Amino acid sequence: MRNAMIALAAALGLTASAVYFYPGVAILTAVKVRTFFADTQIAPAREIAWQQGPEKSTSAPADRPPNVVLIVADDLGYNDISTFGGGVAGGRLQTPHIDALAAQGAVFTQSYSGSSTCAPSRAMLMTGRYPARTGFGFTPMPPSMGRVITTVASEMNRTLPDPIYDAEAAANKLPFEFQGLPTEEVTLAEQLQDAGYHTVHIGKWHLGRENGMAPHEQGFDESLLMASGLYLPEDHPDVVNAKLDFDPIDQFLWSALSYANSFNSGNDDRFEPMGYLTDYWTDESIKVIQANRNRPFFLYLAHWGIHTPLQATRADYEAVGDIQPHRLRVYAAMIRALDRSVGSVMAALEQEGLADNTIVVFTSDNGGAGYVGLADVNAPYRGWKITYFEGGIRVPLFVKWPARIEPGQTIDTPAAHIDVMPTLMAAVDQPLPTGRMIDGESLLPLMTEGDAAQASWSRQTLFWSSGHNRIVRHGDWKLQIAARPETQWLFNLADDPTEQLNLAKARPDKVSELKALLDAHAANSRPPLYEPEIEAAVAIDKHLAQPFEAGDEWVSVPN
Repeated sequence: MRNAMIALAAALGLTASAVYFYPGVAILTAVKVRTFFADTQIAPAREIAWQQGPEKSTSAPADRPPNVVLIVADDLGYNDISTFGGGVAGGRLQTPHIDALAAQGAVFTQSYSGSSTCAPSRAMLMTGRYPARTGFGFTPMPPSMGRVITTVASEMNRTLPDPIYDAEAAANKLPFEFQGLPTEEVTLAEQLQDAGYHTVHIGKWHLGRENGMAPHEQGFDESLLMASGLYLPEDHPDVVNAKLDFDPIDQFLWSALSYANSFNSGNDDRFEPMGYLTDYWTDESIKVIQANRNRPFFLYLAHWGIHTPLQATRADYEAVGDIQPHRLRVYAAMIRALDRSVGSVMAALEQEGLADNTIVVFTSDNGGAGYVGLADVNAPYRGWKITYFEGGIRVPLFVKWPARIEPGQTIDTPAAHIDVMPTLMAAVDQPLPTGRMIDGESLLPLMTEGDAAQASWSRQTLFWSSGHNRIVRHGDWKLQIAARPETQWLFNLADDPTEQLNLAKARPDKVSELKALLDAHAANSRPPLYEPEIEAAVAIDKHLAQPFEAGDEWVSVPN
């Protein structure tokens, strides 16, 4: 420990001369120091003592309520998987296991995330309710993140407008661990737990860690929680890293994150994982499936992949071949691990004789991020994570359930994350929670009753919001309103699914019609639980490694 402190002091001395000119260096160094001390409290890796279900069952799997497996990827681009005909690096990397899952069930061809950032989407998956109901409208950020990324971004001399940091909003927020989904909300896990399911969470949560908001306090019997965010230690012999010097968020993550998880303890009792996160969580998920093969279970596998920091195993990096640039090769290797995870979970269900009567749902929390500096991750759609163009919110939604859902289905009806909870509750033949408005609809009839159900589907409207950004899709029309810059975008998605032709000036009648829907939605909304502390400009058609030029479209989004 003494030698480590001497080394750290020397590093601080080397940066001291740069601090005067580059305050971002000082902030990043301070974050690194804080992480250094936090890392000393991370215990060595240990085995998880998962609860064991009954050794034998009195009924066959087909005669029990269906198991539920919900797999959520993080920042997965629409074109990152080969299911839709694409794949990373011009299709050089295919995703056969995810493709197989899609082919064996129903594919929603117009499916949307709940938000353009992760946490609100996850809240909607768990509750079936808009932020207008829950107040959970922004993604909680760790301490100092907002200040760091705005300071670092302002020093980069980017041609995009600099992000805005609201120090007062940051100071008035609850601590990161207390920013979460209110405990009075009823989660999918709580409902399935009440219905007799054994409920397990593995991976990311991002809906609070204290004051009753941790996953093991929100309906999960067991929770293996991502306590930080490195996939492997930065200097691990089996890891290949890709750092993004053009991205302020990436610089913060490398300074702030460590390699840690916790079990049924929120933010306490942190210990090292036992391997590369994507593989480790997959291995633990298989143990959960094996432990609960004789009783109904709900497994929520919330992957961190493929969110930054970009880290892959050396084996995956070698397996994807000579893809350039380096960050794209690491990114492809991370997707390979994600695809392998889906295949391993599917294989475990088959091996335990559970596949036919297990509902498997696969989705992503939002679209691919422009700040990774890679083109085409959301092709053919415009926009990125953080924006509300189709590239930011179009996500896969695949549902496999051999006992009830015919394979090979494609469903064009628009669907969203708010629909997942009511769909699963209908599938397990359980009522929705009472005393609250559920915004989502059950998609089960669309998957089990064919064309007749699709023809009779009545919902026409979906909403999104983030501060001054308000978005509605009504039928095939989509209106997006922003205050910075003051702009309205109107698209007919039936004719223009990639949002190339803005019809706002040509169709003021349609703008007024959709704006009335937005105003009515806002009038019935509760205030956000906490105010955003930053607002960042995002180029719509260029990723962050490309220069922003006069005339390029952009939108500013608060969080």
